[in-house]
Amino acid sequence: MTSGDPAPHSSKLKPLLDFGPLLVFFLVNAKWGLLAATAALIPLSVVALVVSWKLEGRVSRVALFGTLAVIVFGGLTLAMRDEAFIKVKLTVLNALFGLVLGLGLLRGKSLLKALLGSNLRLTDAGWRLLTLRFALFFFLLAGLNEVLRKVFGVLGATLVFSLLQAPLLQKHALAEGEGERAGPV
Repeated sequence: MTSGDPAPHSSKLKPLLDFGPLLVFFLVNAKWGLLAATAALIPLSVVALVVSWKLEGRVSRVALFGTLAVIVFGGLTLAMRDEAFIKVKLTVLNALFGLVLGLGLLRGKSLLKALLGSNLRLTDAGWRLLTLRFALFFFLLAGLNEVLRKVFGVLGATLVFSLLQAPLLQKHALAEGEGERAGPV
């Protein structure tokens, strides 16, 4: 996907595009069950991705990968009529996110900085620590999902975990105009 400046109205739609399919998934699941919810999630995820791309001229790798996972695991869920596939999607995604972040750290890079660096300004130590915390958190979520096989709660847990990172962000925030410290990230 190409890069470009987002259109002014795209920022107003972003939360709807990011969380709308998931909200519909939860609502449909509550009323008609997981298979119906999965059937709704697949096309809505694709539509949200396409609309994001049209509005912003690009889509994030995370959104693209997440949509592909919904298509694959959701498609298997519907084709086999087995809810286990959509439930294991969270395990696979979280384990992969943790692995990618961890491998980046082993290579001396903070992939979170590449993902969030335009929105957050942190010291190199801050980026390393935040990346390590998120890698470990994603591995924890993958493990918990395997034990519990719960589709719900991950979004809330991620939000709470992210909010708990505020002290780290404050401690390692760069002052306005302060340059980033040299060294591997």
